[in-house]
Amino acid sequence: MELQFLGTGAGMPSKQRNTSALVVKLLQERGTVWLFDCGEATQHQILHTTIKPRKIENIFITHMHGDHIFGLPGLLGSRSFLDGKEPLTIYGPTGIKEWVLTTLRLSRTYLQYKVNIIEIEEGIIFEDDQFIVEAKLLDHVIPCFGYRVIQKPLPPQLLIEEALRLGVPKGPLLAQLKKGQDVVLENAQTVYSKDVTAESSKGFSLAILGDTRYCQASIDLSQDVDIVIHEATFDAGTEELAKPYGHSTITQAAMVAKESRAKHLIVQHISARFLPSQAEELRVQGLSVFPSITVAADFSEYELKNGELVVVDN
Repeated sequence: MELQFLGTGAGMPSKQRNTSALVVKLLQERGTVWLFDCGEATQHQILHTTIKPRKIENIFITHMHGDHIFGLPGLLGSRSFLDGKEPLTIYGPTGIKEWVLTTLRLSRTYLQYKVNIIEIEEGIIFEDDQFIVEAKLLDHVIPCFGYRVIQKPLPPQLLIEEALRLGVPKGPLLAQLKKGQDVVLENAQTVYSKDVTAESSKGFSLAILGDTRYCQASIDLSQDVDIVIHEATFDAGTEELAKPYGHSTITQAAMVAKESRAKHLIVQHISARFLPSQAEELRVQGLSVFPSITVAADFSEYELKNGELVVVDN
C-alpha cells in the first residue's frame, strides 16, 4: 500500500497546492487504486504521476463542497477516453448521485463503463475478503464523512523450503498448504499446513478524515490505526477562528492522533495563507502534542514499512 497526495490545499487551488485528492495505491493487494475526494483539476495532477485512471476502482467522497468534488466529472470522462472499461463505484453523501448523473447528462458525457453511485450512511459501507471501510459523520458545516480503511489479516506465508524438505512436490499441493489445508503425499505421509506456514500477519489500517472540527468521531475512526490523515487548515492558537468554518488547527489534528493512539499523522488541507516554507513551522507546532507528524505536499508519496512511515523517492 502506498499513499499519494494529488491535492493538499484548502478551499481553492493555489500555485503550490491543488484542491483535495488522495490516492491509496493497492496495486500489490488488488491491482487497483482508490481515490478519496476529487477536487478541481485532479485529472491534471494525475498526468504528473504514474497513476492510471483505468485502475481506479472506488472513489470515496467526504462531502459536497466544490474543492472536494469539482474534478469528478472530468475524471470520469477521461477514464472512458483512456479505455477504462472496468466498473467504478462512487461512495459519498446524499446528493452525490444527483450531482454526478446530472452533470454527465447535461454535458452529454458518455462513459463506456458502468458507474455505481452509493449514497452512504454511517457504518460499514464496503467489505470484501480483503478490506473493510467504515464511515462516520464528522463535524463540518455540511454533512461530511470520515473513513476508516482496514485490511483484513493477510494469509499465512508458505515456508516453501520447509515444505519441499518434507517432500511436497511443486504444484497444487503447495497452494493447498498455503490455504491452510493439510495434504497427503504419494507415500501416505501427511504434511500439516501449520508446520509449513508462518502465522497470519496484521493488515494495515488508515483513517482518512474529511473537513472537520475536532470531534469524537475523528477519534473513533482513528483508533489504533497505522496512519491518520487529517486536515490542518489553521495553525496553533486559532481554534476560535477555525470553529465557525468547521475546520481544525494543526494541534487539534495532533490531539486526534494522540487520543486515538494512532502511530502516524499526515496533515493536509492546508490554507493558502501558509507558504511551503512554513510547512515545517506547522509540523513543529503539532509535535508539541504528537511525535510523528508529516505535512503533506502535492505529489508527496508514502508507504508503510515495518510500521514506519517512509517517503517514496521517485
